[in-house]
Amino acid sequence: MNALTPGGRIDTSQQIKPVKVAVLTISDTRDEESDTSGHLLAKRVTDAGHELVDKAIVPDSVVAIREKIEAWVATGFVEAVVTTGGTGITGRDVTPEAVRPLFDKELDGFSVVFHMVSYASVGLSTLQSRALAGIVKGVFVFCLPGSNGAVKDGWDKVIAPQLDSRHAPCNMVELMPRLMEQ
Repeated sequence: MNALTPGGRIDTSQQIKPVKVAVLTISDTRDEESDTSGHLLAKRVTDAGHELVDKAIVPDSVVAIREKIEAWVATGFVEAVVTTGGTGITGRDVTPEAVRPLFDKELDGFSVVFHMVSYASVGLSTLQSRALAGIVKGVFVFCLPGSNGAVKDGWDKVIAPQLDSRHAPCNMVELMPRLMEQ
């Protein structure tokens, strides 16, 4: 094992505790039919044994992004939100500006690990991504780029293991009951 080989393991003798996940595609150009990254992400969520509680598409708009995430958080039902799109560096890419102010805590390590994984796939092009994650009122929010490759890398290699209750030595699922502690 080298420094870039992830540690941890999945204990397959245990049953997974399904997480209630909402998927949000952020795009001015995609609709339900052309939303390949959103469909890919939704399929990976359910294939991993989680419950897809909602899936939506909003435009690259700070207001629209915040409204959708805040509405899902307010239900008290959603445990994690995964977004795809709007994390780039063009003028219309506003996902970080929309989501970061909602965070009670930012998960700085997510961006670092995502870029390590992304670098192995796309090299220095990973510099064009502003992927981020944090916690909004006890709900994990992960913001991925909009490409299918980024969704695969982000979900498969970073998010899925941490949303798997069987992952040891630790995972985010075991922390969910304590996220709102005072």
